[in-house]
Amino acid sequence: MSLDHEAIYKAYAGTVVSIDDSAGAFDASGNSISLDSSLVTAARTTLDNEAAQTLYQRQRTGEAGTTDTIYASWGDQMDMQYKDAINGTTTWKDHIAAVKAKYPKP
Repeated sequence: MSLDHEAIYKAYAGTVVSIDDSAGAFDASGNSISLDSSLVTAARTTLDNEAAQTLYQRQRTGEAGTTDTIYASWGDQMDMQYKDAINGTTTWKDHIAAVKAKYPKP
């Protein structure tokens, strides 16, 4: 049996300190905690909703596994801004706009 550790820790914040997939959840004293599946399911729903609301941020930085159209490093962005100021171009603004267009806020 595989338990949803993240959802259990959220549902029982401050109570559950360890989880064993075969033995269950435990408090700081090692006492077994009886899990309410409806609380764990509700916590999982909350976690999923929170993740969906910030997915675009993780996509824009590559944290979500994306490798195309992600923000350049800060150093590269500063270099783009400097060269844009010198050359009168919009490379940096175009780069940022492309990333935001690819992964818009929900």
